[in-house]
Amino acid sequence: MSPYPHLLSPLNLGFVTLSNRTLMGSMHTGLEEASDGFDRQARFFARRAQGGAGLIVTGGVSPNEAGRLGRNGAVMREAVVAGHARITTAVRQSGGHIVLQLLHAGRYARHDGLVAPSPIASRINPLKPRELTEDEILLTIEDFANAAMLAKEAGYDGVEIMGSEGYLLNQFLAPRTNQRTDRWGGSAANRQRLPAEIVRAVRARCGEEFILVYRQSLLDLVEGGSTFDEVVDQAKTVAAAGANLVNTGIGWHEARIPTIAHMVPRGAFAWAAARLRSHLNLPVVASNRINTPELADRLIADGTADMVSMARPFLSDPDFVAKARAGRRAAINVCIGCNQACLDNAFTGQLTTCMVNPAACREAEFGDVAAPIEPKRIAVVGAGPAGLAAAVTSAERGHRVTLFERSEQIGGQFNLARRIPGKEDYAETIGYYGARLSELGVEVRLGTLVRPQDLIAAAYDHVIVATGVEPRTLDSMGMDDSRVLTYAQAIETPELAGESVAILGAGGIGFDVAQLLAHPTGAGDPTRPDIESFSQNWGIDTGFNERGALHPQPGSWPSARQITLFQRKPGSAFGAGLSKTRGWANLQEVKRRGVAMTGSPLEYLASTAEDLAFERETMKYGSDIEAWKKRAQGTIHLNKAKLLDAEASAMRSAGKEAVVSGWLKGMGTMGMASYNIYGKPTPSAGGGTGGGMDTSWGVGGDHRF
Repeated sequence: MSPYPHLLSPLNLGFVTLSNRTLMGSMHTGLEEASDGFDRQARFFARRAQGGAGLIVTGGVSPNEAGRLGRNGAVMREAVVAGHARITTAVRQSGGHIVLQLLHAGRYARHDGLVAPSPIASRINPLKPRELTEDEILLTIEDFANAAMLAKEAGYDGVEIMGSEGYLLNQFLAPRTNQRTDRWGGSAANRQRLPAEIVRAVRARCGEEFILVYRQSLLDLVEGGSTFDEVVDQAKTVAAAGANLVNTGIGWHEARIPTIAHMVPRGAFAWAAARLRSHLNLPVVASNRINTPELADRLIADGTADMVSMARPFLSDPDFVAKARAGRRAAINVCIGCNQACLDNAFTGQLTTCMVNPAACREAEFGDVAAPIEPKRIAVVGAGPAGLAAAVTSAERGHRVTLFERSEQIGGQFNLARRIPGKEDYAETIGYYGARLSELGVEVRLGTLVRPQDLIAAAYDHVIVATGVEPRTLDSMGMDDSRVLTYAQAIETPELAGESVAILGAGGIGFDVAQLLAHPTGAGDPTRPDIESFSQNWGIDTGFNERGALHPQPGSWPSARQITLFQRKPGSAFGAGLSKTRGWANLQEVKRRGVAMTGSPLEYLASTAEDLAFERETMKYGSDIEAWKKRAQGTIHLNKAKLLDAEASAMRSAGKEAVVSGWLKGMGTMGMASYNIYGKPTPSAGGGTGGGMDTSWGVGGDHRF
């Protein structure tokens, strides 16, 4: 019996049967506009078809010039049919089914010709759209139908009409963006008219034996969005007009609620798909943060949905379905929701790829894995993510690999990342590499400090050094104090931190440590997601009594500690260096837990037994405590750091601990240390690891002041 019988069961659409219930959701990868994009897309999608994806949806292609995402955005026209045919041929030869997504950007377009239902600019786009005329709306319907017909000529099994995520059709549906008074605006029926007419026109032009997916915004998550009744009416309308599947989308791009990043629990929005399905006699596709076969199978089994959309899981592992079918769950390279190489790249005009699978969208560059003519003996030193990838890739190519790691476990920095609330899925990457090392027969030597002479003596053909970074010892920060913690120690033993915490340095690790120390419970079990707390914290109305399913006032976030983040980097706003597409959410997370932030850069000048002299802006503070106290009007200083009034005010509680961050060598990442404020010393948690080579760092000593 199949380990995932419901997920892997076929879905009969009447004129075509899909081999399983997985839908590879649309991702705009940048290949759509590349000079050799058709050939690269052909390889990309064919690889996912070979891996077992049930139905593939392409990245968005506009039906006309006005709907282009950008100045050079992809448009479906007669001249590109032959190029698209290369994609469909490759997918068909690989045993797959593929549909072309037709997407009109509306007011999200980044070119001078953008249009919208009403001339209302989006806050995420500096350009203001022009209002579509009645004639232009009718032409847009015709353009969708023509584009769908061209897709059929190119060999696509169907099209997906993009009516979600805040793009043009979604803009017509929502009162916030549709203020028209003609037959295309005003009442809900009028606002729903355009999507229905497009679906009807596509069905009439392309015939019955053509897959027509309508991508519907299930939860807008913006003010002035659709009500639940309007969502149901819309789905019924497009079903009557000829849709075969309703694929669900969550949130507009301008929504201030994360929908696919790592802090979103697995299956966080599946409840909404289930609610819609109960009103609809048409297959419904659940989406967003569904990244494992067991979750996907359960959603089908319990009637939540008829299919599941997994976009980035097929980016991270094209063989997701094939491995699930073979019972190789541990070997699935699970998407961790980091956004770093997919959405961050897409929204900054770079080619999409994947942090845990860099071959994604670069299949032609990486090529097919072939055994070497002469296998080599390879030593990999360090079992962090880079070392693990090097070991697995070398073994896949037929080499004999030995992996050395100084600590007693593989994973490196990912063992820290997985402890951060919301990043629990990082453990999946460690598990994946553990499974692959075993499958490939890599010799793993844990707890082994290897030296260059050892490697030379063993006569390896090649040595790959992947020992990571070595945090710089911050002498001026009192690193000899027993109450000082590195960021690793703060993450591994958060119980050593007291009730009042200072974090000096507001980089990615600084924010991670703030999130961990502020969180009331810490990291959880991703297989048992706390969807209720996530929804309450972010103001999601799971009762769907409000427009857009958005609570007017989000609930307060509990915090375990009083925390202040201190910015060190000059000329930079808080969170500026974080992820393009999830950094704002990281910032909101710590803000809503009451983490204070103070922003002028600090330059550390000197260390004495009493305090740390530093320069803030143009004012200098030395080791004259009495003089400083007079200037600060009696406020206390933070361990060895003198603070200005505003900064010190957040640290007045005596006997508490603080966390301090410093730079890591060569990487621009933040390291961490921790202090008590006039309190009892806390035991040192020891040092850390820089990988398998003989490099070390740590803390020690005891200091009172």
